[in-house]
Amino acid sequence: METMKLTFVNVGYGEAIVVECPDAGCRDGRFVMVIDGGSGEAGEYADRTSGRQTLLEYLESSQIGHIDCMVSTHIHEDHICGLLPAAERFAPAELWQTLPVDFFQRSMHILDDSQAKTPSEEKFMRALNDYQKLCGLVCREGGAVRCLHAGETVSPCAGLSCQVLAPSEQSADELVSRCHDQFAERDIAAFFKKLDALDARMNNFSLVLRLDFGKTSVLLPGDTNRVGYGDIDPAALRADLFKIGHHGQKDGADAALLDAIRPRAVVCCASSDRRYNSAHPDALALVRDAGAVLYFSDQPHVPGFTDDVPPHGAVRFSIAGDGTFSAEYLP
Repeated sequence: METMKLTFVNVGYGEAIVVECPDAGCRDGRFVMVIDGGSGEAGEYADRTSGRQTLLEYLESSQIGHIDCMVSTHIHEDHICGLLPAAERFAPAELWQTLPVDFFQRSMHILDDSQAKTPSEEKFMRALNDYQKLCGLVCREGGAVRCLHAGETVSPCAGLSCQVLAPSEQSADELVSRCHDQFAERDIAAFFKKLDALDARMNNFSLVLRLDFGKTSVLLPGDTNRVGYGDIDPAALRADLFKIGHHGQKDGADAALLDAIRPRAVVCCASSDRRYNSAHPDALALVRDAGAVLYFSDQPHVPGFTDDVPPHGAVRFSIAGDGTFSAEYLP
């Protein structure tokens, strides 16, 4: 029976997801999609005791020699900056994201992140810069930049359907407006005030995808938190496998959301040091109370929830067309 592989790479605090589907029309007989890429900071991978690795290291060690589709759910350092080195090694045929396809050329310019007043501002400015570089690289290499919004359904390969649940048209328009104003601002104090506001709002501009392979649905919401699902039809949220938003922080989900999704398994992408109170016990308890099995991309220490999680380089789900799936932690 043909299976889809869905792998959550241990990139520490961040997310990097690799989807592999059998497709005779693709190189090596498989379609490869990469959704977010983790951090681009060397310091994120300095401590490897929990099994951390960069997205590029995972791709190379797994002998994945091409990327058919790359997805940037939103512009934050821990999601987009690890995509750039992967794209430099394996230029994707398509890049899915949420801004107009020519926005990076028409309305953006490279920012001087040395002017940042805080580490958060520096990270966000670097993410905005890497977004521009990523779009430019894809175009130069002959790939296509594609803008996705709620209501679209894309079938990128045989057997796989991707339904776009967010951002809504209203949210997409707000994102464009905020980004345009950000790059047009010349007053330095106003620039950083807008930068901080855009940074705080960015999570709920995330691209939310529901992947359907055979009888299995997978909900991947980027960093959307519990208040960011308001524009989505609750019926469309139903999924067997759910990647909890915002790294499992306390605002990542609530009981009503989990009741709508009714997942059989939930993945939490929290770092081993549980930065920013990720893998929050209250969020994990909600998942457990919903009857779902918990998995982790890294190895956070949360007594009663992660006691049996070994050091690992990734957690991989093998999903069959008949609705069954299995999971394993990879060394």
